[in-house]
Amino acid sequence: MKISGKHIGEMLKRAREQRQLTQEQLAQKVGKKRSYISKVETDYGNHIKLQTLKEIVEKGFEGRIKIDLEL
Repeated sequence: MKISGKHIGEMLKRAREQRQLTQEQLAQKVGKKRSYISKVETDYGNHIKLQTLKEIVEKGFEGRIKIDLEL
């Protein structure tokens, strides 16, 4: 799956929805709280640490997501 865009949070939300996961389900896979996933999917997602993004992709999406950031 390839996700493109300028807003990381929106891209992660689309990826989660395409996999038919709730925020709670994704949070459990990643080891975070649902409220954290909610924050990431909003404006906070644009300030996420690269390591945290990597964790979400690897644990939450089994590493099967390609993120293409448009500049």
